[in-house]
Amino acid sequence: MSLHQTVRVDLDNRGYNIQVGGGLLERAGEHIAPLLRRPFAVIVTDQHVAAQHLDTLKRALALKNIGCEAVILPPGEKQKSYAGFEQLCEALLALKIERRDHLIALGGGVVGDLVGFAASVLRRGMDFIQVPTSLLAQVDSSVGGKTAINSRQGKNLIGAFHQPRLVLADVALLDTLPPRELRAGYAEVVKYGLLGDADFYAWLEQNGAKLLAGDLGLRTEAVARCCAHKARIVAADEREEGERALLNLGHTFGHALEAETGYSQRLLHGEGVAVGMALAFRLSAALGLCAVDLAPRVEAHLAESGLPAKLADVDGAKAFAPQVLLEHMKQDKKVRDGKLVFILAEAIGRAVQKNDVMPQAVETLLAEQLAAA
Repeated sequence: MSLHQTVRVDLDNRGYNIQVGGGLLERAGEHIAPLLRRPFAVIVTDQHVAAQHLDTLKRALALKNIGCEAVILPPGEKQKSYAGFEQLCEALLALKIERRDHLIALGGGVVGDLVGFAASVLRRGMDFIQVPTSLLAQVDSSVGGKTAINSRQGKNLIGAFHQPRLVLADVALLDTLPPRELRAGYAEVVKYGLLGDADFYAWLEQNGAKLLAGDLGLRTEAVARCCAHKARIVAADEREEGERALLNLGHTFGHALEAETGYSQRLLHGEGVAVGMALAFRLSAALGLCAVDLAPRVEAHLAESGLPAKLADVDGAKAFAPQVLLEHMKQDKKVRDGKLVFILAEAIGRAVQKNDVMPQAVETLLAEQLAAA
């Protein structure tokens, strides 16, 4: 099993490499230097990540004679807001960045989304590099060019498609994650198996516990397989007009739960996705799309991995109302012609997009699940 893999996102002249393996942060300058038009970059990170990894990245850049400045943001999902976006843009402009400069997003999904969106509009478009430090960001949000901030109306509703120039996924950095955040990222790993790779899902059922425990080889293999899967989909459907929507398995439910819990520590994004995937399989079974025994199998693996697997597992679920959760779902980006669009399952490894799901069926499922809370 290789401890370093390269995955290519094939988008013609906008294509880029995803480097996956251990020790990449210490060698970041080697990968970044060839991309720069002048030996300078601005690193954007948050306070938590800066304390652990900023100096390492600065040293790696200095080894290749690359100068840098750093912008350090407060941590948390609340930074993905109008206010957080303004704060970042003003800080970057104050550094007199040039259009040909590169931004480096050092952090998890929040930092990556925010920096990518800023790069898409600052100076009418700048290049940026993703250095994801969380499992969720390494397998999902850092790849594919979806950048965004949140609105009061919902998650990721203001954004742009803007591809990075490079992704450096150093799996050794995952050792510094809080266990809960690591598990939340693992939900996105599971997603790739459920939506399009039954063999990978079976592999995760066998190896997930060791992966979460810290096996570097297994982590490299899992991250590379997820990135390769996403790279194929992005190359075929960059702007999410077809197949790429399948990557949102569990997200319609998950985003509604995040909104209802106030985008807070009550429910991390990956935890919302975990519950959302289980609900998607429950709904699929209720609609006759898949076998009824699949949802319990999915729930069992999620629970064994330390993730919430049922609506009742969400903090404060007793106070949720099906109608309110449905209202959150109506702001989902996949809504088409006023109809909810769900990513559902015909089998493990075979997801489908459905735009004919009756709201009553969703409300009934939510009511049944909440009754058990």
